[in-house]
Amino acid sequence: MSEDQPTNDYCLIDATRPPKADGPPYAECVLCREPTEYPESYKGITMCPVCEWQEAQRTACSG
Repeated sequence: MSEDQPTNDYCLIDATRPPKADGPPYAECVLCREPTEYPESYKGITMCPVCEWQEAQRTACSG
């Protein structure tokens, strides 16, 4: 690959997300403790839409 062609192998973030819940009970956001869109039974890190957006802004690639 030549140097003047950009590569797409940077900023690889695992964007796996838990399944959305059909209804309550909802899991708590790990940052602000507000209800998320995810089921309470999900084991892992869950964030509310606001914190997800803020985290995405914080970790976004500045290319």
